[in-house]
Amino acid sequence: MKFSLEFRNSTSYKLSILITCIILINSFLANCHSRNHEEKNSLTAAYPWKQDVTIEKNYVAQVKAIQRIEIRAFEKGYLTNIYMDEGKVVKKGQKLFQVMPMLVNAQYEKAKAEYESTSIEYENTEKLFKENVVSQTELSLIKARLKKNKATMDLAQIHLNLATVTAPFTGITDRFQVRLGSLVEEGTLLTTISDISKLWVYFNVSEKDYLNFTNNRKSGDKPLKVKFLMANNQLFKYEGVADTIEGEFDSETGTIPFRATFPNPDRLLRHGETGNVVVHEKLNDALIIPQKATFEVLDKHYVYVVNLKGKIKATEIKIANEIPHLFVVESGITENDIILLEGLGKVHDDDVIKYKVESRENILKSFDLAAH
Repeated sequence: MKFSLEFRNSTSYKLSILITCIILINSFLANCHSRNHEEKNSLTAAYPWKQDVTIEKNYVAQVKAIQRIEIRAFEKGYLTNIYMDEGKVVKKGQKLFQVMPMLVNAQYEKAKAEYESTSIEYENTEKLFKENVVSQTELSLIKARLKKNKATMDLAQIHLNLATVTAPFTGITDRFQVRLGSLVEEGTLLTTISDISKLWVYFNVSEKDYLNFTNNRKSGDKPLKVKFLMANNQLFKYEGVADTIEGEFDSETGTIPFRATFPNPDRLLRHGETGNVVVHEKLNDALIIPQKATFEVLDKHYVYVVNLKGKIKATEIKIANEIPHLFVVESGITENDIILLEGLGKVHDDDVIKYKVESRENILKSFDLAAH
């Protein structure tokens, strides 16, 4: 009997310990659930707000020299001299190439000799006319022949001068298309020369951006200033002005070409380079929300809108522009809506939550702190 009583006491003791453990575990789980529930129902929200912002837009661009022409041979002959090197700066009027014509030089010498001979004959005839030995008619005929020979000599001189090719303006030469000693025909391409002291940079703008740019220029009567982002992702140090556009939109792309003029005194940029024109556009009273308040589903942006009873609803929005930490909203919500700011991954559509509305100042201040 004593053994049986001890056994029952031992069993009862173990059972009580087990029950106590179960109660403690359930209490712990309930406490965790309560804390998770409380956390889920104490989330931060905010109102969208309106403010003036400046956005940055990039457009693919092509660089063109302000002047660029082909240098061609004027006369047929052998290339006897090249006075500069490829890719070098040449001044206006500087000698570039010398082509020795095969016939022009001999024609010039012949015309020159005929002119000199006729000139001597005219001087002698003029003396005889003063002595009344020859008539006025004979003197006039020789004078006319002298003018004709002078014109022939001048024409031969022009052709001879054209055998020396000079730079029409200050610029940079391109690759040579011929080499010393080559036989060139009239019109043979020798090289090209580009004036890159200023550059024209062409880029295409959408109809919407065109209207915004035009309205801003009319209201402020200021030129559209732009920057150029080079291929190495560095900004060109000189600012440009978009001063010319074409008269019609491209019906296929819905864009219109702009042309920006950039100074290039260091001759860093060259004809044919590519990059991006950077335009800063000011938006007045743009509707702003934090980027962290959004989530994406199939490339569409959504926010959770909270109603007065705390019920949340996923709402699609359209993003107009992106700036650091913020989105400019085009449509989907208004500044009177309350949107969930944090805890987006903890809630689902149609959940009822408790929330706290954060001020715009605190939101912007948090971005400044995060940046540091």
